[in-house]
Amino acid sequence: MRAVRLTRWGGPPVVAEVERPVPRGEEVLVRVEAAGLCGSDLHVMAAEPGALPYRTPFTLGHEVAGRVTERGPRATGPRAGEHVVVYGPWGCGRCGRCAAGAENYCDRRAELDAARVGTGVGLGRDGGLADFLLVPSGRLLLPVGDLAPTQAAPLSDAGLTSYHAVAGIRPTLGDTEEGTEGGAERGVGSGAHVAVIGIGGLGHLAVQILRATTSAEVLAVDVRDEAIALAGECGAHFGTIARKDTAEVLRKRTGGTGVDAVLDFVGTSATLRLGVSVLRPGGTLSLVGSAGGELTVRKPGALPPGLRISLPFWGTRPDLEQVVALARSGAVRVATEQFPLSRAREAIDTLRSGKVRGRAVLVPDFT
Repeated sequence: MRAVRLTRWGGPPVVAEVERPVPRGEEVLVRVEAAGLCGSDLHVMAAEPGALPYRTPFTLGHEVAGRVTERGPRATGPRAGEHVVVYGPWGCGRCGRCAAGAENYCDRRAELDAARVGTGVGLGRDGGLADFLLVPSGRLLLPVGDLAPTQAAPLSDAGLTSYHAVAGIRPTLGDTEEGTEGGAERGVGSGAHVAVIGIGGLGHLAVQILRATTSAEVLAVDVRDEAIALAGECGAHFGTIARKDTAEVLRKRTGGTGVDAVLDFVGTSATLRLGVSVLRPGGTLSLVGSAGGELTVRKPGALPPGLRISLPFWGTRPDLEQVVALARSGAVRVATEQFPLSRAREAIDTLRSGKVRGRAVLVPDFT
């Protein structure tokens, strides 16, 4: 089979012929039907040697959907022929966090990093930019029914991370009521405001998840006109281009009080400053983006009193179940630009240039 491999740090990915894996023990072989491309992939490819606890070479791609084709003799979970999405963060599988479905917060992550075995699909371990993917255990697979693979794949990170971030700010919004829309909780949040900074692969899904699971007013911010237009299509109540007066514009929209929560999907120093400048006292800043920005936390200082800061990482398996339920109900739909896997380099260059609207998704075309 063929796969898109990172063979050296800082180098371009290489399309290589590799041996098709054979599942053993609890392993499951998935025929890849779609794989999302993420800004995190760009960070991995550009990393300096030693910056990440992985060894090269490995196959890229951590957003994966496909069909189970073979199972090891001790495999559990979805049967052969079932369409699945792959839960991406792979922990030890044995600690309390992993047992609860929160492998994104595995208690033994430091040990795994020290052993340089990789922390998930496409992150030091072979990923889904290939014809087939070997998954360590059926516990990492979630059936998606008739959901299109090109929709299912981005849910495993762009959707999952966004859902997890929204779940983290829900208490700030006063969400206490539970419902069943889309299979997810339905919050109250009447009169609350949330600013979503960065309407890209994650941000456009966060807007939809907020609309589906809370009653908050959603305020979208980006530097691109087309991104603000996408936010409107996804249900944002208000959108504005990031300028010098953006904080003033957002505060005016909230009647002067400021927003209850900020979801920052960019993570530069500029977006962090904007976020804290528009938060009301007792608000929550959720930093999702990994652009390397810094925020000085000091008391007393200039930060809003009662500020809560969260650093969500991916999400839990129960979170992924909720995201898939939302997508199957029609409450969440991924805006995608699709590429054949043979044009992976082109897709990567398009993503790097900032020209992807929504999520880039690659579909195997080698076999």
